Amino acid sequence: QVQLVESGGGLVQAGGSLRLSCVASGSIFSINDMGWYRQAPGKQRELVAAIISGGSTNYADSVKGRFTISRDNTKNTVSLQMNSLKPEDTAVYYCNVFQRGRHYWGQGTQVTVSS
Repeated sequence: QVQLVESGGGLVQAGGSLRLSCVASGSIFSINDMGWYRQAPGKQRELVAAIISGGSTNYADSVKGRFTISRDNTKNTVSLQMNSLKPEDTAVYYCNVFQRGRHYWGQGTQVTVSS
């Protein structure tokens, strides 16, 4: 089993920044993809950003140029730097890792952007 613990959510005004972090622990062997998803009230969970073990990244169109994902394989962490936040970024953000054919999820951290 892999456990994920997120931190860094909170309340911020539009135009502000937040940094989310996620630490993976437990049965860590070789994590492939690491990423962040989000789910707003009444909406489906969506991919925000992902980074594979080699460092290639993928972003949702809505966050390109504003969010940056990074990972530290030595510490089994993944972070999401969020700049120029908008009210529509308000959601619960979930850390996700993919290892040996399984997805693991964190408990989620609330991000609220006020206008």
